[in-house]
Amino acid sequence: MCRHLAYLGPPVRLRALLYDPPYSLLRQSWAPRDMRGGGTINADGFGVGWYPGEGDPVRYRRAQPLWGDTTLPELAAVTVTGAVLAAVRSATVGMPVQESAAAPFAEGRWLFSHNGVVRGWPEAVVPLAADLPVRDLLTLDAPTDSALLWALVRHRLRAGADPAVAVAETVAAVATATPGSRLNLLLTDGRTVVASAAGHALSVRTAGDSVLLASEPLDDDPDWRPVPEGQLVVATRAGVRTRALAGG
Repeated sequence: MCRHLAYLGPPVRLRALLYDPPYSLLRQSWAPRDMRGGGTINADGFGVGWYPGEGDPVRYRRAQPLWGDTTLPELAAVTVTGAVLAAVRSATVGMPVQESAAAPFAEGRWLFSHNGVVRGWPEAVVPLAADLPVRDLLTLDAPTDSALLWALVRHRLRAGADPAVAVAETVAAVATATPGSRLNLLLTDGRTVVASAAGHALSVRTAGDSVLLASEPLDDDPDWRPVPEGQLVVATRAGVRTRALAGG
């Protein structure tokens, strides 16, 4: 399992999301509150992607625990952005701990993260992987379930699918192939965030023209709302819409 978050809104310092809140992503790396039996800590890497302007996002990833990195706190204290996707990783047993396995995965303006696990990996998803171009399989970011999920979503995006459809169809296909998988996905282009609640916790908080989605609430603000199981979230600075994943 992992923990992740996505933010859209007025520019904030990265530390306001990663370090400052009482249940920040830093705290979730060593004391998560809701892992649903998927491990106890998130110490197998981390990553943060942010949008400096209208261009493609910048990423900072490492294969070490977030609490052990001495550079990011200084970077986060001076980096201001209005769009962020960040994650801390708990690697599934047998999957490698390496920088390229840490979310967010990226292409162009897209950033992607997965909180959960694909059951029966890799045998259960061989038929789905077979539908991908061979080049995509040969160039996976890492030999992990999350990297394959990204390849499946990205393949749909490249074919022109709406981002919400790309996420919903991927979740549906994988859930059918391997029941019991936990498939909480986050996808953003810096303007819209698409998220799925499928097998794990997800909460959302809106305030003015900002929206924050996270595996766990970052504080005790009463505006946090849990996203019901089986829901797809489409969020922009203007508001949040939810619908059933099955209706993707």
